[in-house]
Amino acid sequence: MKRTRYFLLVPIVGVTLGFATPSPLSLAQSSSEQADKSVLDRVTAAPVTRKNMKWTTTQPGRIVADEETQIASKLSGFVESVLVDIGDEVKKNQILMRLSIPEMADELKQKEALLVQAEAEVQQAESAVNAAKAALETAASGIDEAQAGKARVTAELQRVKAEHTRIQQLASTGAVTTKLADETLSQLRAVEASGMEVDAKVKSAEAHRRQADANVQKMKADVEAAVARQAVATANRGHVRTMMHYLEIKAPFDGVVTQRAVDTGHFVQPAHSNASPLLVIAKTEKLRVSIEVPEMEASSVDAGEKGDAVVITVQSFNKKPIEGRITRTAWGLDSTNRSLRTEVDIVNKDKLLRPGMYASATITLDQRTDVVVLPITAILRKDETTHCCVVKDGKIEIRPIELGLRSGAEVEIVSGLQAGEIVVMARGDALVQGQSVVVIAPPAPK
Repeated sequence: MKRTRYFLLVPIVGVTLGFATPSPLSLAQSSSEQADKSVLDRVTAAPVTRKNMKWTTTQPGRIVADEETQIASKLSGFVESVLVDIGDEVKKNQILMRLSIPEMADELKQKEALLVQAEAEVQQAESAVNAAKAALETAASGIDEAQAGKARVTAELQRVKAEHTRIQQLASTGAVTTKLADETLSQLRAVEASGMEVDAKVKSAEAHRRQADANVQKMKADVEAAVARQAVATANRGHVRTMMHYLEIKAPFDGVVTQRAVDTGHFVQPAHSNASPLLVIAKTEKLRVSIEVPEMEASSVDAGEKGDAVVITVQSFNKKPIEGRITRTAWGLDSTNRSLRTEVDIVNKDKLLRPGMYASATITLDQRTDVVVLPITAILRKDETTHCCVVKDGKIEIRPIELGLRSGAEVEIVSGLQAGEIVVMARGDALVQGQSVVVIAPPAPK
C-alpha cells in the first residue's frame, strides 16, 4: 500500500511544481558546474625568483695560543733563582731560572784533566813514531852498507879466482911452484868465506829494516789509538759542558709566562710524563681559534690560502667581529664527537685577545650568485628523484628538477625551472598531473 501511494504522488508533485522547478537540462548543467567547482583546489603558489645564496655554519670556538710550551728541567738539582713570574713578557733565549749542581763543576774538571792526559799521550805516540822512523832509516843505511861490502867481496872473489886459475896453469907447466898455487887457493877460500859473511850481514840488515818498519807501523797505530782516546776525552768534556748549559733554563720563543710552579730552593727532577711544568710560556702575538665542525658539514670545509671565509665574534671583546679564513683542519674527524677540528689564525698585536676566551665562528661553506631558488616546502621527493608542481594555464605540471646548494629553508635549483614560472609552495604532494587549481598568493612575510 505504501508503494502504491508513492507512485501516485509523483505526478501530483510534478504538476504542482511544474512552473517553479527548472527543466531536466537546466538541472544537468547546474550539477555539472557544481561538480567542476568541487574538483578545483586552492593552492599557494608564487613566481620562481633568482637570488644570491650563502651556506654558512655557526659553531662555538675557543681561543688558544699559537704555541704553548711547558718548561721542565733536564737535570736534577736545586733551584738557585727564578727570574720571571706569571704575566711577564719574555724574549727568546731569555734566562728564566738557574739551577745549582756543584758536582757537575767537579766532573768538568775531571774531564778536562783526562783530555790533557790524552793529548799528552798523542804527543808521546807521535814522538815514538818519529823514533821508529829514524831506526828504519838506520836499518836502511845498514842494508846499503852491507850491499856495498858484498859488492866489494864479489869483486875480490872474481880477482882471486882469476889469479888462482892463472897460477894453477903456471904450476902445471912448472913455471911456478906448487906452494904458490896452494897459497892462491887458500886466498880464494878466504874470499869465498868473506862473501858468505857479507851475505849474512845483508840478510841481517834486511831483517833489521823489516823490524824497524813493523815498529813504525805499530807506533802509527799507537798514535791512532791515542788520537781516538783524545777524541773520547774531548767528547766527554763537551758532554759535561752541554749538560751545564741546562743549568740555565731559557725561553724557547717570545711570549708571556702564564703559569709558575717553582720557587728558589726547590729540588727539581728531570721531566717525565706525570710531572707538573715548572713554567708555561705562551706565544700571544698570534692566536688560534679552535672550532669543532660537525660531521655533516666537515667535508665542505676548505683550508689554506683560499680557505673558507669566517667571521669570529668574541663575547668579551667589544670591538667589531674579526674576519679571516680557515687556516688548517685536522682532516680526520675526532672519534669521540665526530667533528672536524678547524683552526683560524688571527693576529693579536694589541694583545687584547687572550688564550682561553670563548668565541663564535660563522664559516661560509659555499655560496652562489644569481641562481634559481625554491623553498624546501616546494620540493617533492619520490624515490631518488625530486620534483615540483608548476602551475601552467591553471593546471598542475609535475616537473622533475635537479637540486644544488641548500641554505636554511631554501635550495638552489640547478635545472628544470626558469625564473618567473609559478610554482606551488606547499602541499604539492596532494596534487596530480593535469589537475586544475586556483592560485592564491602566499602570505606576506612578517
